[in-house]
Amino acid sequence: MTEERKRTMLGRVRSDKMDKTVVVETHRRVRDPRYGKFVQTRVRYKAHDEQNECGVGDLVEIVESRPLSRDKRWVVKRIVEKAVEV
Repeated sequence: MTEERKRTMLGRVRSDKMDKTVVVETHRRVRDPRYGKFVQTRVRYKAHDEQNECGVGDLVEIVESRPLSRDKRWVVKRIVEKAVEV
């Protein structure tokens, strides 16, 4: 059988206000085609968090999945680093 490769990304949790859903923000540096300058882009993904374990500021790894709702196409695979409490 062929093994399907699913995309994975690292990002920070920006919102955990929804039930079993977190908003994960990822940053990427892209070279501008015309001027050659590097520009930082930001994309926000909604990811499924079954146990509601993630908090704002956590560094998480998300993996692509089937559509879970209108906007959710990612699942939290693991929490890489918990946010420091102040």
